[in-house]
Amino acid sequence: MRHDSAPARQSSARTIAKMLGLVDSMVGVMLMAIATGVLGFLCAISIPVFAVHGLLALSEGADDYTVTGVVVGLVFFALARAVLHYVEQLCNHYIAFKLLANIRDKVFAALRRLAPAKLAGADRGSLVSMITADVELLEVFYAHTISPVAIAVLTSGVMLGFFCWMDPALAVVPAVAYLVVGAVVPIWVYRSAGDAGLRIRTMSGALSSLVLGGLRGLREVRQYHAGEAHIRRMREASDELLGHQRGLRERTGVAIAATSALILVFSVAQLAWCVALLGAGSIDVGQMTVATVALFSSFGPVVALANLGTTLQGTIASGARVIGILEEEPLVHENVDGVEAPFTGATVRDVDFSYGEEQILRQVSADIPQGAIVGVSGRSGSGKSTLCRLLMRFWDVDAGRIALGEADVRDMRTSCLRRLEAFVEQDTHLFHDSIRDNLLMVRPDATPAQLEAACRAASVHDFIMSLPQGYDTMVGELGDTLSGGERQRLGLARAFLHDAPLLLLDEPTSNLDSLNEATILKSLVEQRAGRTVVLISHRQSTMAVADRVIGMDNGRVS
Repeated sequence: MRHDSAPARQSSARTIAKMLGLVDSMVGVMLMAIATGVLGFLCAISIPVFAVHGLLALSEGADDYTVTGVVVGLVFFALARAVLHYVEQLCNHYIAFKLLANIRDKVFAALRRLAPAKLAGADRGSLVSMITADVELLEVFYAHTISPVAIAVLTSGVMLGFFCWMDPALAVVPAVAYLVVGAVVPIWVYRSAGDAGLRIRTMSGALSSLVLGGLRGLREVRQYHAGEAHIRRMREASDELLGHQRGLRERTGVAIAATSALILVFSVAQLAWCVALLGAGSIDVGQMTVATVALFSSFGPVVALANLGTTLQGTIASGARVIGILEEEPLVHENVDGVEAPFTGATVRDVDFSYGEEQILRQVSADIPQGAIVGVSGRSGSGKSTLCRLLMRFWDVDAGRIALGEADVRDMRTSCLRRLEAFVEQDTHLFHDSIRDNLLMVRPDATPAQLEAACRAASVHDFIMSLPQGYDTMVGELGDTLSGGERQRLGLARAFLHDAPLLLLDEPTSNLDSLNEATILKSLVEQRAGRTVVLISHRQSTMAVADRVIGMDNGRVS
């Protein structure tokens, strides 16, 4: 089944709620960040307020002790502001990077759970973009959104209490100012941006896919002189992405300009309102001065919120993509409590299977006796490879039954099923690692003798020993430093080392010459006493070693 890795669009509120749910283990550190953030901003606000208080005291002929107290207070608040701000940032970034590590771990676990059925045909570039850029963007939410929102609300509440303490009338303009700058502006900017963040993240994934495809097919691009066309497509995709990013940045500029203008307007409004209250005799000159300076100095927390309107666009879009992967339901659930059964042969009975709306297998039945080599032949697209994948339970059948011994594969513990079967597909995946580690991944405790025996059975030991570093030779990404035949033989060696009683081979000799093919087929015949083989091939020479051959045509056994 083909699967689009981009999840369906989720509501922003639901996405934020899901992202907040990932903070549960960091609540204590988050509360510390909020507490230090509030105290830090209050210290920063207190510096100009104390300075004004000192100037007023001097104008009224204050003594040296009062002036000294003001100076000590200013130094204390400055030092406290620095320390508290450092602790707040330390807590926020500890939370962010710890959570990002946990989220990456969850994402990889989710991809493992979804594979292979739901990831077959998935956009790999988009997945890479999601694992790297999208997860990284969540740092904005965890380090620069959660605690700043709480800090802004709490600090604004404390300041409103301070204004009310001086005179309730002095809190009118600040209440409106905090609401407009800290809530109305970011909400307006966020809504005006529409789904720009989602479009940017989707287009970034598409551009990553285009670049990744070009790198993987670089030889074909050069061979057919398609470089200019590919570069043109990348440039067009990059320009389109840049255009959307520019539009979002322009909205950010508008938000910053609007915020600065509003701060000035509300500061002037507070001054005018204080003058009116002074004229009415409600407050004195000292209260008027302190109230005006306090408001002008207290916009720091809400300004941080005003700038979130556009930055949250991309963050929430990234969060939606990540949450979508974490919540994606696999087509085949791993069975952790199933039965453990020995291998005594396999049976396929009346199996139907479809990829989406396309039916691949119809009423397929076959017997695979223990110790036999069973060949499967047929035209491309007749369902041969699909049959092997169903035996591995990469997918579940639509109807019918597949069993190892007497146990239905759906009832077997997945770990047991993987231990009893080994599957070698036409394309062998090799990791960017040494040949030794690529082979030992299936059996880390294998001895050097067992490793060599598996490689000799796959007719690849002599080739490995001809390399400068032997088994410690590094293979390039996706095995690009090796030929198709060399990769195929390493895949066979990996399967032989796994030593499963049921070996499924899909065109295992398609990239091999006659000599290597003969060596491998000879190994299969020699090991038949302890291994059952399902062998898919178009070659008559390969089918010659089979005890029986199952012919398939249009999804049926012919």
